[in-house]
Amino acid sequence: MEATRGRTRRAFTAEFKGQVVELCRTSGKSAGQVCRDLELTETAVRRWLAQAEIESGQREGLTRDERAELAQLRKENRILREERDILKRATAFFARETR
Repeated sequence: MEATRGRTRRAFTAEFKGQVVELCRTSGKSAGQVCRDLELTETAVRRWLAQAEIESGQREGLTRDERAELAQLRKENRILREERDILKRATAFFARETR
């Protein structure tokens, strides 16, 4: 029997994350206390705080939009490489056939 962890992965909306970040900034409570109050993991909330600092320009890093663009460009790049490799093989095949 396979062991499972106690928590399942939960998904949160951007609005909720923003509210938690704002609560951490304005409540006077530590991030750890806010996490305990809301039953959230401290790792996730600290990541949300860091991303909010990146989005506002207070910290170095990629914004959400930049991350999405990078992922899209990497996907396009992979597809173009695959297409190029197919064309190379096709060119080599037809070059042999015409001889």
